[in-house]
Amino acid sequence: MIAFPQSNLRWAIHAAAGLPSFAAVGSPPQRLRPLCISASAGGGRTTPKPSVCTADELHYVPLPNHEWKLALWRYLPSPQRSRRNHPLLLLSGVGTNAIGYDLAPGSSFARYMSGQGFDTWILEVRGAGLSAKNSLEELNDPLQGTFEGISEEQLSLTDEGLRDAAQVSAITSQLMDFGYRLGDIVDESQQPITQFTGLQNRFSITLEDFWKQLHLIGKYNWDFDHYLEEDVPTAMDYIRNQSRPKDGKLLAIGHSMGGILLYAMLSQDGYRGKCTELASVITLGSSLDYTTSRSSLKMLIPLVDPAKAVNLPVVPLGALLAAIYPLASYPPYLLSWLNPQISAQNMMHPEMFERLVLKNFCTIPAKLLSQLSTAFEKGGLRNRRGTFFYKDHLHKSNVPVLALAGDKDLICPPEAVYETIKLIPENLATYEVFGEPHGPHYAHYDLVGGRMAYYQVYPRIIEFLSQHDIS
Repeated sequence: MIAFPQSNLRWAIHAAAGLPSFAAVGSPPQRLRPLCISASAGGGRTTPKPSVCTADELHYVPLPNHEWKLALWRYLPSPQRSRRNHPLLLLSGVGTNAIGYDLAPGSSFARYMSGQGFDTWILEVRGAGLSAKNSLEELNDPLQGTFEGISEEQLSLTDEGLRDAAQVSAITSQLMDFGYRLGDIVDESQQPITQFTGLQNRFSITLEDFWKQLHLIGKYNWDFDHYLEEDVPTAMDYIRNQSRPKDGKLLAIGHSMGGILLYAMLSQDGYRGKCTELASVITLGSSLDYTTSRSSLKMLIPLVDPAKAVNLPVVPLGALLAAIYPLASYPPYLLSWLNPQISAQNMMHPEMFERLVLKNFCTIPAKLLSQLSTAFEKGGLRNRRGTFFYKDHLHKSNVPVLALAGDKDLICPPEAVYETIKLIPENLATYEVFGEPHGPHYAHYDLVGGRMAYYQVYPRIIEFLSQHDIS
C-alpha cells in the first residue's frame, strides 16, 4: 500500500470534482483464479475470483431490494472424509472480513472445518471484505491494496452527491477531525501524551483508501438489525439451496459479533414461535449483555461520540489499527497494551498477527456501533427502536448452544459470555472456558486462530457439531 501525504489529498479531491483525469497509481495486475459465482434470479454466473480469496469458491449473493451483493467464501468438504449432513456457516466479528477465519494454509479455521467433512461457508456482510455494490464490484479488490487508476468513466459510477467537490471536501475534513478527536480521547486515557506523537499524522488516508471509501461512504447507513434481518437470512437461504441439507438446517459458528447475531436470531425465533433453521450454534467470545463485566470493548463506545460530533457516518477501524499498529508492535512498544486485546502473549506467530491486524479489519458504520453500544446498558443489546431486548427471549430457544470463552479475553470476558449462555435452557446450554493458570492463555481472537486452538479448541468444536449433525 502506498501512503501519500495530506497535500496529495487535495489533489485527489480536485480529481473527484471532475478535473482532467490523472495517471494511474502503479500496481501489479491482480492474479486471478476460478471460481467466482454471482447468483441471480436466472442462475449463477462464473467468473475468475480475486487472488485474495483463498477459498475454493467465492459466491456473490444479491440482497433483495438492495444494491449490495454479499460475499460467501466456500470451502468444499475434504474428499478424504465423509460429508457431513449439514453445511456450516461462519460469522465474523464487527468490522472484520473472512481473513480472520483463513489467515494462512497452516492457520485456517475454515480449512480445518472443511477438512473434517463440513461444507463450510464464511459470510462477509455488506461493507465487509469482498462484499460489493452491484455497480462497483469490479472496480477494485476491496481487500487488496491495489488500485489500478480511475478514469472519468469510473468516476461516473460514484454517487453523484459525493462527486460534488464541496461534499467530498467535507467528508475528508470530517475524517481528519475524527482523527484529532480520537487523539483527544487517547490523551484523556491518562497515557503519556508523548507516546502519541504523530498519531494524528499516522491517521492519514492513502489515496487508494480514499477512493475506495469515496464511492461508498455516503451509503454506510446500516445497523445490527440490518445484518440480523436481511444479510444473515439471505446468506442462509443461499447456502441451503446450494448444500441441500435434508432437514433444511445449518450449523453455525459466530465469533464476537457473529455470535451475537446468532443469539439474537435464536431470541427472535423464540419470541415468534418460529421453527429454527439452525441445527446447533457455537459462539466464540460473544454476549448480549456486557454490563456485569469489565469488558475493554467499552473503549469503542467513545468512538461513537466523535463520529456523531463531526457527523461522520463511519468509524474507519481498519485505518485506525493500521495507523497505530507500529506503536503497538515495534520498539519502544508505546501502545503494547493494545495487542493483548486481540491475542494473548505467544499465542500467534508475529507474521500471522500482523496479517490479522492489517488485513482483517474494515470500516464500521456509526449506526452499527451505536446500536452495539446498547449491550453495555441495562437490559443488554436491543433493536434499533429500543423496544426489543434480545436476551429476554433466549429461554424460549430449542437449539443446542456451545458458548466458548477465553480466560484472558479482555473484550468479552468469561463472565460476559456466561451472562448470556445462562439464559439458554439448561439442557441445551454448554459453557466452557479455555486457558490454564500457567498457560496457554486465550484472548479474544485466540479461540479462532491461536496456535493452541488447533489442539484444544477445534477438537471440542468438532465434537459438539458432530453430536448435533443428525439428519
